[in-house]
Amino acid sequence: MADAVEDALPRAVALSWGVAERPQRGPKRELSIERIVETAIEIADTEGLPAVSMSKIATTLGFTTMSLYRYVTSKDDVLLLMQDAVCEIPIPPDDEITDWRAGLREWAGASIHVIRAHPWFPDIPISGMPLMPNNLAVLDWGLRVMQGLPLTDPEKMSTALLLSSYARAVGVVERDVSQAREKATQPAPRGEAFTEALSELVTDVRFPYLAPLVRSGVYADSEGDDEQDDFAFGLERILDGIQHYVDARAAGRPVAAAEPRPEPVPYDKAVRETAKARREAESRLRDARKRERDAIAKARERQAKAEEKAAAKGAGKGSGKDAMG
Repeated sequence: MADAVEDALPRAVALSWGVAERPQRGPKRELSIERIVETAIEIADTEGLPAVSMSKIATTLGFTTMSLYRYVTSKDDVLLLMQDAVCEIPIPPDDEITDWRAGLREWAGASIHVIRAHPWFPDIPISGMPLMPNNLAVLDWGLRVMQGLPLTDPEKMSTALLLSSYARAVGVVERDVSQAREKATQPAPRGEAFTEALSELVTDVRFPYLAPLVRSGVYADSEGDDEQDDFAFGLERILDGIQHYVDARAAGRPVAAAEPRPEPVPYDKAVRETAKARREAESRLRDARKRERDAIAKARERQAKAEEKAAAKGAGKGSGKDAMG
């Protein structure tokens, strides 16, 4: 039975479950799959994922590169084992009762914590559904939190994918911004002078919805220096949506069916040219509407002045008649 399981699984997956045949250790008993993976993680944490190689791992451990292949078949095996190893995170006990929103909030946040501790984690491509034990333990935790919700099994899996994808995306952005700041040779542009300079470029005509944010200074502070936690804000809005869906399910109300994905726009020169022409036309239209609004405002101003002048003239005639009377 064990042989059948091993044969059906990729080598790295079988190794992670402990069902793959392991080589007999040599006299020194110093090399193992665990040491190989731990060393690879240390290299990635300090030097980045590109620094991880079979030769680098072997040199760090004091062995030949070929000796590693007695334990793993390739670097890809090592990467998958690294990914699963750092997913061995503290999971709340089964008997811990918590509100599902609080539970999913903690569950999604765990992805951010893994990426902060191991910035290379999202650089390992996702090759398919989770198959390794620590990955599955995390997924099982999320499904446990959702066990009381009136959702179908596919809906629970889609909810887990939604939250994990969001957390992963935000984690990557936070990591990249942090690394860029660490590598920057000059401080990021800030201050009133920078905002004014940027406002000269980001005009109302070309960027009608972004320009007000630039003038207010919000855009310049959007890299995390303001008080808003972008991850927390987005997560709460996602949980609001899930709450709305769950409430509708519980009350027996109809819920909107998932719409099919829109057809992708072909990457074609003619399409790009017409899209550019549309944007330019929209810009001209916005400019024309602005001129129209300005013209209306000036016309109203002239009308108001004319009415004031006429009223004043009428009042003057009235006072003259009174004086003659």
